Amino acid sequence: MTRVCFLLACLSFLVPLVVVAATPTPVSSQVVDSTVKGLTARHGAEHAARIRLGVTQAAQRWWPEDGDAATFETFCLESFITDEAELERAARRIEAVLEQVAGHLHEIRRELITPLDLDTGPVTQADELLANLDLQSHVGDDLFKSKVAFLALLNFPVRTLGESLKDGPSWDRSTWARARMMDAFADRIPAAVAQEVTRVTTAADQYIADYNIFMGNLIATDGSRPFPADLRLITHWGLRDELKSQYGQPGGLDRQRLIARVMGRITRQEIPASVIGNPSLLWRPDTNEVRADTPGAVSAAAEREPDTRFQHILDYFHAQRAVDRHVPTAPTFIARSFEQGRQMPEAEVEKLLVSVLAAPDLKQLGGLISKRLGRSLEPFDIWYNGLKGRSRFSEAELDRIVAERYPTAAAFQADLPRILTTLGFAADKAQWLADHIVVDPSRGAGHAMGAGRREDKAHLRTRVAKGGMNYKGYNIAVHELGHNVEQVFSLNGIDRWFLNGVPNTAFTEAFAYAFQRRDLELLGLLKPGEEDTGGEVLDDLWAVWEISGVSLVDMRVWRWLYAHPEATPAQLREATLQTAREVWNEYYAPVFGLRDQEILAIYSHTVTNPLYLPDYAIGHIISFQVGAKLKGPAFGTELERMARQGLVTPDAWMRGAVGGPISSEALLAAAREALGKIR
Repeated sequence: MTRVCFLLACLSFLVPLVVVAATPTPVSSQVVDSTVKGLTARHGAEHAARIRLGVTQAAQRWWPEDGDAATFETFCLESFITDEAELERAARRIEAVLEQVAGHLHEIRRELITPLDLDTGPVTQADELLANLDLQSHVGDDLFKSKVAFLALLNFPVRTLGESLKDGPSWDRSTWARARMMDAFADRIPAAVAQEVTRVTTAADQYIADYNIFMGNLIATDGSRPFPADLRLITHWGLRDELKSQYGQPGGLDRQRLIARVMGRITRQEIPASVIGNPSLLWRPDTNEVRADTPGAVSAAAEREPDTRFQHILDYFHAQRAVDRHVPTAPTFIARSFEQGRQMPEAEVEKLLVSVLAAPDLKQLGGLISKRLGRSLEPFDIWYNGLKGRSRFSEAELDRIVAERYPTAAAFQADLPRILTTLGFAADKAQWLADHIVVDPSRGAGHAMGAGRREDKAHLRTRVAKGGMNYKGYNIAVHELGHNVEQVFSLNGIDRWFLNGVPNTAFTEAFAYAFQRRDLELLGLLKPGEEDTGGEVLDDLWAVWEISGVSLVDMRVWRWLYAHPEATPAQLREATLQTAREVWNEYYAPVFGLRDQEILAIYSHTVTNPLYLPDYAIGHIISFQVGAKLKGPAFGTELERMARQGLVTPDAWMRGAVGGPISSEALLAAAREALGKIR
């Protein structure tokens, strides 16, 4: 979980918008005027503007249960602060306490979901029930009930996104910290509503974590079983990565086509429910035939999964709809995801995605890939990985090397100082970072979970097979390490706790990509700078093109949901598939020469992390921009400098990091140059 998501979950932090409480307020304009008049008489006209703003902010969020009008007026008269030193003491005290509250609750939450996140054995009913326990959901309510929130609202301004973008460049760190503090009190969402969001999120996470395909049980069109008997892959990550690993392998194309059929059955919800996570049944995806893995066994039940995937998305949609009424100026999950979570307007993000999707260079790049493959492109070639140097190594060879080096998660943990020094961190800094990171064996594909308070540690989760970590797990681990390093620098290395983190998840993804692209160097298989930079650039562009389309599908589906709030799972399924086909036809068909493909709908993020996918595309673009700074011996110092900027706006962060705004132009120009050198 990224810092932004973590703080939102704990305290509704990082929401740079002024909101009006959806619950009717007992505080009339007359009471507001009377309170302002009384405070101005007591403290002087020089404080009149601050008084008016503070009283208005508090009144907007005052609910009937907080007290009558007289109680409101008395609280304001007794709680308004004029002395700057006292204001700073109040801000610092709130900051210190909320670091501990949020941090400890985060640690409790981590413990509650440990059996679901980590490979600790079978998940019991107790594990599932405890995972639904969310103590964090009550914190926002309690801060208002205790009137801590009202003390802050009365004395500090809630900054709008527009103000942060316009005035933020001139703010000092104290002003930024106060602005982020007030983000914690901008929304007032009832605990029961927040609890329901947590419940449906947990259910979706578990659904995907348990969604494994036993590849050795797949039957190809010729009746063979082309995958190893013990190969178990999670959707979509494992399936996608296995497909990518088959490029250049004998028989690889047939296996890729088989995986693509599996993906199609999943997205269309045609997959037999009985084969999901089941090691005892054989499945032939082209015909959907299912039978037991015993000689002479007859066909088994092949009833399809009953739109479970889309039911989880609908459950999350309805949980967020309950939040909508409490955030009038960001009254949809879409608005909260972009305006609040990313601090980037939805239209700006879409424009960035389309700048890549519609780039004319993609047709030439597609032709190059087709030439290298010696065949026409097929839909799954959106994941082609033969543009960069790592293609010279077979997946089996990489698996062997990785398994020997990292037989356990503990072995990867022990190697962190060496990895970090190889990347370019000084030895003492590498050890300091390693001391703040814990490596865990993941049940799912893997993720990074930062700490919430500086006394805690960041956690790196990656999947480790019984025979040792394979290359896929290692590649993910290096990616997640990039997240962890950012998390440590932007928490333990930050000057003000309210400024910990990065502007949005795309920025932490940028650091993760910067780590991930050097994974072979860390194994000693490439020397620093030995990689084919032209190939790396083209690979980056192909990857951004792919994830931009997936992101656009996610965005358009959520627009459809809000236009059809009473939709059934079946209707959502059909709308999703239609959206995937439309995006494909608009941006991919001209390159592939194929229409009406649905492969863009396979990503599991649409179930577990709705509207998260654009962060990957933005992260790739940012990663390319900051990559120029993260080269050679400057890698460690430059990464630390950037990460320690903290939670300012995306534009301010980028200008501080590279001297310019977020833009795909640098990536497209470099790709154009690389394509021009290819004969």
